[in-house]
Amino acid sequence: MTDTSTLDTIRIRELFRLLPHRYPFLLIDRIIDMEDDTRATGIKNVTFNEPHFNGHFPGEPIMPGVLIIEAMAQTCGAIVANRHSKGQRKLVYFMTIDGAKFRKPVIPGDVLRIDVIKLKQRGNIFRYDCTAHVEAHRVAEAVISAMMVDPEGNS
Repeated sequence: MTDTSTLDTIRIRELFRLLPHRYPFLLIDRIIDMEDDTRATGIKNVTFNEPHFNGHFPGEPIMPGVLIIEAMAQTCGAIVANRHSKGQRKLVYFMTIDGAKFRKPVIPGDVLRIDVIKLKQRGNIFRYDCTAHVEAHRVAEAVISAMMVDPEGNS
């Protein structure tokens, strides 16, 4: 298990260990400024080569809001798994989303910064306040709940 008290960044190779997602569905590139499972910042470098830009929208590429929400959930999931997996493979399932708001389009070339702050934990269920920014502009926000389980579905 990684010592999270001194870890400042989770890079892509560590994300592969913590999350089951792979291209094209791994939507964060690294996690920075992490403090245990209480807060973290995820980074997503948005590039034109991503498959959703072919159809969303031709000539006016915009990152789908649902993928911004998924990037938020993956940031939450990675820090929960990093802190609570105790060296064993665990899965973090997205449970709920509340208060989602999209304020500005995210386009290729943007660096999406996802800030998550833990609101509550009850057993293996976690609730996070999430915001996404591009530069100084808030582009999205939501409150996300997730549950950590072992891969067989036993919590």
